Amino acid sequence: MPRPAKGARLHKFKHRPHWYIRDTGQPDRSTGQRSRVEAEKELAAYIATRGRTGVANEPENVTCGEVLAIYAEEYAPTVAAPERIGYALDALLPYWSGLKLAHVKGETCRRYVKWRDKSHGTVRRELGVLQAAMNYAHKEGYVTSAPTVTMPPKPESKERWLTRDEAARLLWAAYRGHKSSHLARFILIALYTGTRKDAILRMGFEPNTVGGWFDLDRGLMYRRGTDERATNKRRTPAPIPRQLRAHLARWRASGYKWAVEYQGARVGDVKRAFSKARTDAGLPGVTPHTLKHTAITWNLQNGASIWDAAGFFATSAETIEKTYGHHSPSHQASALKAAENRRN
Repeated sequence: MPRPAKGARLHKFKHRPHWYIRDTGQPDRSTGQRSRVEAEKELAAYIATRGRTGVANEPENVTCGEVLAIYAEEYAPTVAAPERIGYALDALLPYWSGLKLAHVKGETCRRYVKWRDKSHGTVRRELGVLQAAMNYAHKEGYVTSAPTVTMPPKPESKERWLTRDEAARLLWAAYRGHKSSHLARFILIALYTGTRKDAILRMGFEPNTVGGWFDLDRGLMYRRGTDERATNKRRTPAPIPRQLRAHLARWRASGYKWAVEYQGARVGDVKRAFSKARTDAGLPGVTPHTLKHTAITWNLQNGASIWDAAGFFATSAETIEKTYGHHSPSHQASALKAAENRRN
């Protein structure tokens, strides 16, 4: 039985200074590069352009690495957050790059799940990029058809939210931290507005090119900057709660330019500070995203309608209903009333 083709790869001859590209059925070709890093760029360009004759290829003649390279080169630059595609490619390529599209089936997908050894949510996002890349290649005429990726089971929605006491403990741990007072500001904004972590960390007190901003004069928060492109993570404007507006005004009066800053600079991430505060507060498993769950849960518990909550938190009404709806005092109220008033 013949060995399966290895696909395009780099090769270093013992007595030659440059790296070469080897590909099944093709003559060896020099990259002209002595550096492995630069040679890998030449290899990526070779894979991305190989076989583009204008005629669609059959799935058994095209590797996953080739369609992923095409997707990265042609489609990724057009999206608002290309780095998310990049993260998925880094995970996908070591396993899939040499496999043909015809090899994409339930068995190989299940092997990938075991090989990655990550949460199903993470693997589903990565395999979603593989599916999108194959669909793109099919749509653009590079391949005659796109196989269907077999996904692992969708994880249950995380419903962890903080009680008022837990939130107070977390805030106190953040305030008490010598270098993490910026974290307390982040937590307050998240609890009042349910805004996602990345959006909060980009928000300032004036319009900017990085992200959104708080218009304290009009009492509105803009989660997305004017130069930022829209993504699937909706970041619509919303009114600023009265209590938070007072905090923001005080911070701005103190000279802050950014809602969450440290020593005059915008904070890029709160991962380490949050982890320490979480430990000090005795709240294992709590993440920054838990604060969004908490904000929405409290809002519904206080009587907000699902429609208004969806608009305020920039989350679809379907998600609010499915994940948080049972926290509302009016949840299934009409059904309960009908059941209790049932006539003989």
